[in-house]
Amino acid sequence: MRVLIVKTSSLGDVIHTLPAVTDAAAAIPGISFDWVVEEAFAEIPAAHPAVQRVIPIALRRWRKNWKCISLKAPAFGSRAGFQAFAQNLRRENYDLIIDAQGLMFKSALVAMLAKGPRTGYDRNSARDPWVALTYGQRHRISHEQHAIARLRQLFAQALNYKLPETAPEYGLAQRDQTQTDGTPYLVFLHGTTWPSKHWPEPYWAELITLVTQQGLAVHLPWGGDEERLRAERLAADNAAVQILPQMNLTELMQELRGAVAVVGLDSGLSHLAAALAVPGVTIYGPTRTDLTGVIGSHHQNLVAEFPCAPCLKRRCDYVGESAVQPACYEQLTSAKVWESFQKQTQWVAA
Repeated sequence: MRVLIVKTSSLGDVIHTLPAVTDAAAAIPGISFDWVVEEAFAEIPAAHPAVQRVIPIALRRWRKNWKCISLKAPAFGSRAGFQAFAQNLRRENYDLIIDAQGLMFKSALVAMLAKGPRTGYDRNSARDPWVALTYGQRHRISHEQHAIARLRQLFAQALNYKLPETAPEYGLAQRDQTQTDGTPYLVFLHGTTWPSKHWPEPYWAELITLVTQQGLAVHLPWGGDEERLRAERLAADNAAVQILPQMNLTELMQELRGAVAVVGLDSGLSHLAAALAVPGVTIYGPTRTDLTGVIGSHHQNLVAEFPCAPCLKRRCDYVGESAVQPACYEQLTSAKVWESFQKQTQWVAA
């Protein structure tokens, strides 16, 4: 059986889909998947053994080149880019096409280009209710549960197998726990999208001091100028802190596999670390862990306890007194994160 998955972005959403693929591969012998995904995230589904072919799509890049939009391909921007993508997509006749995104322009129109019967969420379950009109089969899946659980249910209903009661299995190659070369290190995933998700920088600096005093190194990845500058400030005057070179996802996965643990924010990279079974702590302020929190073995989500949290706002608009910004992190200190890290890793200083 050949199935096409349409789940283009974001990084966390792509990772949330992996356990459903693992479930289906275990339930249906011989099943294989192709996957349409944003080109920046193509390395993630490619790492799953049940994914035979990854079909990159460049929606984000095409949107930036909106002046090149053609009448023949108004939703996709560059005519040449769209035509090459469509030819690649339509190479196969699929037994089933699963729209796992539920958005008209990100997934439903893409699914309509492919060859085969389409299925997805019903109008009460999809983020965009109009997409249900494009499917031959529709499935009702409750919104009030974690994204991973929703996707596992969608695949089980679409492919007609019993939903497993086991914990999510991401299907990625696990970390090398035998790696012992060099100083043991933590990876601090200090970058994220919303300003309100950022843990206060002084707390990061304090945590670095706590970690490096115990003989551990800290590695700081970065993905843009703002993150690079933050990494430079945090690494100043501490030889145990290493600013990593800019990495692609494959290189970063290797870096994460060698880590003692990670400390991260609500971001796709924190989900990636959990998918690789790396112990870790993820810090949450304005967002809900019950819907999109990191799930992994030896992992803990630390949630801010504050009157207006989780506010689900991109920017903190709290007007009361607070020692830090965003205000909801005031009590979620570096000492609490360090305590949680020790519990998750059972780390004992030499």
